[in-house]
Amino acid sequence: MIIQAIVFLPLVGALIAGLLGRSIGHRPSEFITTGLLIIAAVLSWVVFIPVAFGGGLVGAETDGHTAVLKVEVMRWIQVGEMDLRWILRVDTLTAIMLVVVNTVSALVHLYSIGYMNEDPHRSRFFAYLSLFTFAMLMLVTADNFLQMFFGWEGVGLASYLLIGFWYTRPSANAAAMKAFVVNRVGDFGFLLGIFGAFFVLGHIDFDSAFQAAEGFAQTGLPVFRFLAWEVDAMTVICLLLFMGAMGKSAQFLLHTWLPDAMEGPTPVSALIHAATMVTAGVFMVARLSPLFETSPVALTVVIIIGAITAFFAATIGLVQNDIKRVIAYSTCSQLGYMFVALGAGAYSAGVFHLFTHAFFKALLFLGAGSVIHAMHHEQDMRNMGGLRKKIPITYAMMLIGTLALTGVGIPGTSLGFAGFFSKDSIIEAAYAVGGNLGMFAFWLLVVAAVLTSFYSWRLVHLTFHGSPRDAHHDHSGPHPSAAHAAPETHQEPIDDSNADHAHAAHAHDDHGHGHHGSAYDNAHESPNVMLVPLYVLAAGAVLAGAVFYGMFFHDVEHIEHFFAGSIVVDHEIIEAAHHVPLWVKWSATIAMIIGFVTAWYMYIRRPDVPGRLAAANQGLYKFLLNKWYFDELYNTIFVKPALWVGRAFWHGFDDALVDKTLTEGLGRRVQNVTSWVVKLQSGYLYHYAFAMLIGIAALLTWAISAGGLI
Repeated sequence: MIIQAIVFLPLVGALIAGLLGRSIGHRPSEFITTGLLIIAAVLSWVVFIPVAFGGGLVGAETDGHTAVLKVEVMRWIQVGEMDLRWILRVDTLTAIMLVVVNTVSALVHLYSIGYMNEDPHRSRFFAYLSLFTFAMLMLVTADNFLQMFFGWEGVGLASYLLIGFWYTRPSANAAAMKAFVVNRVGDFGFLLGIFGAFFVLGHIDFDSAFQAAEGFAQTGLPVFRFLAWEVDAMTVICLLLFMGAMGKSAQFLLHTWLPDAMEGPTPVSALIHAATMVTAGVFMVARLSPLFETSPVALTVVIIIGAITAFFAATIGLVQNDIKRVIAYSTCSQLGYMFVALGAGAYSAGVFHLFTHAFFKALLFLGAGSVIHAMHHEQDMRNMGGLRKKIPITYAMMLIGTLALTGVGIPGTSLGFAGFFSKDSIIEAAYAVGGNLGMFAFWLLVVAAVLTSFYSWRLVHLTFHGSPRDAHHDHSGPHPSAAHAAPETHQEPIDDSNADHAHAAHAHDDHGHGHHGSAYDNAHESPNVMLVPLYVLAAGAVLAGAVFYGMFFHDVEHIEHFFAGSIVVDHEIIEAAHHVPLWVKWSATIAMIIGFVTAWYMYIRRPDVPGRLAAANQGLYKFLLNKWYFDELYNTIFVKPALWVGRAFWHGFDDALVDKTLTEGLGRRVQNVTSWVVKLQSGYLYHYAFAMLIGIAALLTWAISAGGLI
């Protein structure tokens, strides 16, 4: 019953808040959904702790290679020989995800009680949050491809609802639609991958599919034949499956939806980025690791895409001014790290970073929400500064999150924040891959570590250090942002479209645009209901790496026992990662220090430097500020042609052919004929008698001419 409770309590909360929210009121909806999530989170730890500390899954069956607990919910689909049952699968990988999803979601629910306090639709908001959590739980407990796809699409739907929660804002609707459409592109590949896996492997449940894939080692890998080409079937299947992961986890080329997802309330950003949607792709590749191990080509693509994403997103984060967008691009970059680990075969390292990242990234997002709350919904860091004196607790929490994200620690010791252990293990694994591929991934990750440290400390300096700044202050002086550095960049306005108005209908009158310095003067610390989740997440950001490092990466035997066959454990790559040169082990730490010193110099010691750099490198600055122009590129390649085709069908086919020619045209022809026929119906008897005589004369004439009357 524990597993059923963990999975279905969020659904119960979603139904109560969604269907009865107006009847029972906002406060009961908040308490019910939050209470049920807290219970689910506690039960998740009850399941996970025995696994983490050697006891194994309670009630799990083992065959010597895997330890898995399966709970049948119902018989689902039976077609021919396929008997598909709805089964909740719980193994070590699932137990980890249950802890991550439910813990972060419970804290986000609790935080939202304070953050969304004045929103008139918060019952609906909490219903969406719980629905989002339930969909992710369905995904991570899936025992077959179809069940996973159900959860996969569920998180897509819930993300659409949450990103567009403030549906009266066009920007929120556009962002929600963008996330939905981009993910449909990835999901199309994912669905084709599922079809291909069923066609080639003959099974849709994971255990049977994995056994079939292992059998190919003896019988040879199958091939797809297309025209004159023969391609490895498992490579095609794995690449299609990874295409789905690219969409959900916002990897390079399918990443464009992630920063726009900031249009939703800040708690939504924390939930999407830390525990649910973006981690779905990482989980899927880890779950299907036995399939990916059959295709070195697919693993190579995973490494390349992951490394490019880590570097690419970090470069964009350097110049963003919206506090939430900086953290969003950080998420995109860190997901790239995870995929590098998966592609390298160090699946446990990728899952380890997913685990630690959930704590410090949720901490950073909720901390950013506390800053936005204090600044009366101001999100532009150029209008902040000096906030450490006004909100010292939030400042301390953001510092802990930044230390964890940037990977502060001492190599070779057990001293370090969570990100230090997990991120360094990925960098070491990338080096252990060797060859050009390994060096490509390794150096991109190291450079990304420099950039991560820089933009993370830039955020801290702009927000909490220096002197207070306000939207009405004079921007002509030395400015921490390069946006004023050149005439062209003067045209880049402060983007208020992302303002996180949690008090949508009853917002404060003073948004920091009153008298001089009013936003800073009126800044205050968040209530305890918002701070308590930060304390819990901060503990995870400090301890999660050191406590669980041995289980995830340190010792191969421990890893093998810990995961008990739920993912592939590549002994060779992990052993090689432990024996990399000393300079490799220190590379991430050195990168972190370089980024920290550079940020301190540019934003504390010499705050005039960023503006001068932007002025001297306007092309590069604009390139990064406009996110490598991917939105513009996709708009030109896909959006405009699609609109042109749509308008052509609309005006040319639908309006001109269907409506005017076929529908209206035929209607007019019928009307003309009937109007002419109506004239024959005069109503006079002698007209009808005359017509009858004419008819008889015509018949007689025809009969005589045919010889019928002779």
